Amino acid sequence: MLASTGDDEPDLVVGQDLPTEAATPRVLTIISHVMEKLVARNEWLAKQTKGFGKSLEAFDGVRAPSISIAKYLERIYKYTKCSPSCFVVGYAYIDRLAHKHPGSLVVSLNVHRLLVTCVMIASKMLDDVHYNNELYARVGGVSNADLNKMELELLFLLDFRVTVSFRAFESYCFHLEKEMLLNGDASSLQDNGPVQETLSVASSLSSLYV
Repeated sequence: MLASTGDDEPDLVVGQDLPTEAATPRVLTIISHVMEKLVARNEWLAKQTKGFGKSLEAFDGVRAPSISIAKYLERIYKYTKCSPSCFVVGYAYIDRLAHKHPGSLVVSLNVHRLLVTCVMIASKMLDDVHYNNELYARVGGVSNADLNKMELELLFLLDFRVTVSFRAFESYCFHLEKEMLLNGDASSLQDNGPVQETLSVASSLSSLYV
């Protein structure tokens, strides 16, 4: 679990009422790579200073989970069946947090909880059908009460700005693809499909945004 019980890895979710396994979209791999770089940089920054902002304390776990960011995102996708676009919008929320609260760093203690909260809110904004907080809590390895609190905390931190325009969404997609290309994984993108595939998934959403 990622909850304050002290366990360091989410329990496996089982049950007939859960979705079946689906192939992992390439965009999840790219986002996990970018987030790992961000966490590594912020961990270094945190060590160079006496501390950092308290804005993200609501998302801090007892200790950093042992599950990797990549496996965690795969887990969320597998069991919630939210659209790949939700992960891009969730990443946009984290980027907005970084700009609005620059003194608060996304680090290993909070990144998993931030991700599941961001993706869940994005799913509520984008997907016609989505699971409730209770299932996201089970999948994310946190208590339902904690996830409810983190959802409310995140909404206030973002000033309830959870709409992402299609143009902004497109920019984030190209940014993520550029990040992967710069890190020498162009062949993987060609083999598995570029991030633009996510654009086609979300192209129908453009009319929802201004």
